[in-house]
Amino acid sequence: MGKSDIEIAQQTKLDPIADIAKKIGIDSSELYLYGDYIAKVNVSLLKKLENKKDGKLVLVTAMTPTPAGEGKTTTTVGLGQALWKLGKKAIICLREPSLGPVFGIKGGAAGGGHSQVLPMEDINLHFTGDIHAITAANNLLSALIDNHMYFGNELGIDEKMITWKRVMDMNDRALRKVIVGLSDKKQVRREDDFKITVASELMNILCLSKDINELKKRIGNIVCCYNHKGEPVYVRDLKVEGALAALLKHAINPNLVQTVEHTPAFVHGGPFANIAHGCSSLVATKLALKLADIVITEAGFGADLGAEKFFNIKCRVGNLKPNAVVLVATVRALKRHGDGDLEKGLPNLEKQI
Repeated sequence: MGKSDIEIAQQTKLDPIADIAKKIGIDSSELYLYGDYIAKVNVSLLKKLENKKDGKLVLVTAMTPTPAGEGKTTTTVGLGQALWKLGKKAIICLREPSLGPVFGIKGGAAGGGHSQVLPMEDINLHFTGDIHAITAANNLLSALIDNHMYFGNELGIDEKMITWKRVMDMNDRALRKVIVGLSDKKQVRREDDFKITVASELMNILCLSKDINELKKRIGNIVCCYNHKGEPVYVRDLKVEGALAALLKHAINPNLVQTVEHTPAFVHGGPFANIAHGCSSLVATKLALKLADIVITEAGFGADLGAEKFFNIKCRVGNLKPNAVVLVATVRALKRHGDGDLEKGLPNLEKQI
């Protein structure tokens, strides 16, 4: 019997992350180290490399997957490792795992077998704290909205028209619908919701911003609620975009790790494709393109969701021009789409192609 994913991960001897960075041309002065095997790369490096020619970009997608997923991440990692074996300088770009799926039916999102990004346990859990930072920034805005109404409501916010929701990076059904404001008679009592952190608009715009200044501007443009006249209230009206951006000043920097075979991998950002564009950060992809011959990245969910959003949102915002697409298809998924009949499932695959 072969080794389990965790056995393979734990028996792999990792290279120091500074060595991984060096082989793709990143100097140690550009790194923020998180121990020996994880680092953040200063996002300002992208500006320094702006005149360098881009490498080739490959997207990995899949036909609509089964509940357990069909192996996009494993294929992405395996393809990146294979290209290094062929002498190509390849970099992998993946999303950060959310604790919701990690502790749900799908489990981790670091690949599998001998095609994993490592250290797998850290990547799947708290990693560099990016998702926690987004949770804090998101909930700071929620607190500031309620605080604004508590102290006079100068902007005339309608408590029934607050579109900004609280978040946490966990599947907690009991918090999907709550009542807040019970602690004080002066506090506005209202219904509120908790979303999962990777569904926060802050995660979406973090992954589409090229630097902290653009991120701050995008935060200011968020419509967080409406006033009693039905007019939108923006975050910039509350004058708190700087405070939120400050909590994300490290989260904007891409995370560098390695695969089982020591192939460099950026694992950064993680918006879900059903509520956002479902891709890793634009800065990670653009930085990888400046450093590599070939960049392999993936889009969440099936081709008719994640891949379309990759092309229609991420590529348009970042002026990206993919050179190839890998479409993952499995017998299990084909049978599922054909109600148990493989042949009947083929039209679904044909549609994705």
